[in-house]
Amino acid sequence: MHSIRTLMDGIIDYAGLFPPALLEMAPTVTNYATYRDHADGWMMSRLIIPVSRLDEFERAANALLPVSNDPASDDCWVISALTAPAGEEQFADDLDAIEAFNERHLPKGTGAAVIDTIECRASNASEIDNALEQLPESIFPYFELDHHVDIRGLLAAMAGMDAGAKVRTGGVTADLHPTPEELARFIIGCSNAEVPFKATAGLHAPLRHHADSVGCDQFGFLNVFIGGCLAWWSDSLAEADLIPVLEARSSDLFDIDDDSIEVSGRAYGIAQIEEARERFCHGFGSCSFTEPIEDLTKLELLRPDAAAT
Repeated sequence: MHSIRTLMDGIIDYAGLFPPALLEMAPTVTNYATYRDHADGWMMSRLIIPVSRLDEFERAANALLPVSNDPASDDCWVISALTAPAGEEQFADDLDAIEAFNERHLPKGTGAAVIDTIECRASNASEIDNALEQLPESIFPYFELDHHVDIRGLLAAMAGMDAGAKVRTGGVTADLHPTPEELARFIIGCSNAEVPFKATAGLHAPLRHHADSVGCDQFGFLNVFIGGCLAWWSDSLAEADLIPVLEARSSDLFDIDDDSIEVSGRAYGIAQIEEARERFCHGFGSCSFTEPIEDLTKLELLRPDAAAT
């Protein structure tokens, strides 16, 4: 469906190196190359690599990277690099390593890859301010914030800046998963501050479900990103209004057709979904690319015969 295609366009950052997949570097980069050419490759965005493993990435990806003729070409691999926390001295060294990486891979005739995004933890507004001062304009940062605490001061430090927030929506243990109330508070806080966000972990499935592997309920990516559309287009959304969207275990709560997605009595057309994704709810990191596709197909929201159109 056009509406689902718009919602899911470039939404997945491939994180094959991380749990529960925990792949080695070689199969991770091979998978990324394969998924980029997949019929549903339009869902794929960046490859997530820790700065500490960039050398390993270059060795593994050397034969797979396209030859750079135009750094702005769609052929160029785009990487989101995980750095040291914003408050640590290592952060500046990581930025130097990123600059050196880009200098090696952007010139014509080299293996085309660019780091245009970083992800790092930040615990206070001062750390965010200092990090933003050090960052070149070509790098967009996502600051991972602790969903257990009041993040309004940290969001205020990002408001009006070229920066986004990151929320951990899962992990290998139950305690790493936010409650629906905590996630609703995070999304609404970002919307009120007009700070875009991305999510990471626990979003392999479209809808909320119980995951036996971690012994708790996990959110689905439709919950989070349809909820993101709702938050972005609502002037004064209450947490109590967003929580049922985040908790939905069936697609019956959403009226999805080719031209729009309706939730909580509000319908969002293609242009509105596109703006919400571009300006607010950017995407999510996932160690699986195939599971989201398989589950969307089972829900008849993604048709195999139309996936490449």
